[in-house]
Amino acid sequence: MGDSVAGIQAVAEHPVTGEKMAQSQQLPNELVQKLQKAHGDKLVSVVLYGSAAVPGAQDRRSDINILCVLKQVTPDELHAAEPIFRWWREMKNPSPLLLSTDEFRTSTDCFPMEFHDIKERHCVLYGDNLITGLEINDRYYRAMVEHELRAKLLRLRQKAGGILSEGDLLLRLMTDSVSTFCVVFRHALRLAGDESLYDKHAIVAATARRFGIDAKPFNTLLDLREEKVKPRNIQSGPLFRDYLKQIHNVIEAVDQLH
Repeated sequence: MGDSVAGIQAVAEHPVTGEKMAQSQQLPNELVQKLQKAHGDKLVSVVLYGSAAVPGAQDRRSDINILCVLKQVTPDELHAAEPIFRWWREMKNPSPLLLSTDEFRTSTDCFPMEFHDIKERHCVLYGDNLITGLEINDRYYRAMVEHELRAKLLRLRQKAGGILSEGDLLLRLMTDSVSTFCVVFRHALRLAGDESLYDKHAIVAATARRFGIDAKPFNTLLDLREEKVKPRNIQSGPLFRDYLKQIHNVIEAVDQLH
């Protein structure tokens, strides 16, 4: 791919498909312009990945995820990127994933989950298409998935420890965490030989079938996240207990995968 994409000029359309884009989908094109101005010929590639890379499939609460590849990443590059990253965070998005070309090539064994997600759902907004033909080293993939599940469960319990008697806060904590667990469940399913899924309810259903868990607490939290149910109709304590149990069951199943 060349040094520019049509979507940069026609920001109202998706850079690849040409479909009309919501305002939140136009932001990556503005980001590209800022990165071009800041880094010049040091900018190798800018990639939109995740749900925002698929028109019409976005969760309105999802982040806009960006991979930015530079020839090198030194304090000078970070200094040049600082106002851009600050602006991007103010737009309620996570800071772009900033990698050098060397890091991009050699890091797939350390970040197999991230690279699988990038490869499966991406749109090159600028520069070289580094994704096509990317070989992901899965040597530590299973261990990484288990690590992510255990680490997120530990953080969930730590945060819940101080708010167990405050039902609203506990419910919000679970609602904020369920999307992240769905992401890791998708990788657990891939490890087990299932197809990659991205709809969260579909991931939960497939996880229940594959690993024999109860889908109900996850579906309840997803419905709450999507405002299909009211918080006042949910008992946070029993839901939290069941939520932890089912997450633990998935971890045990992943531990047995080879």
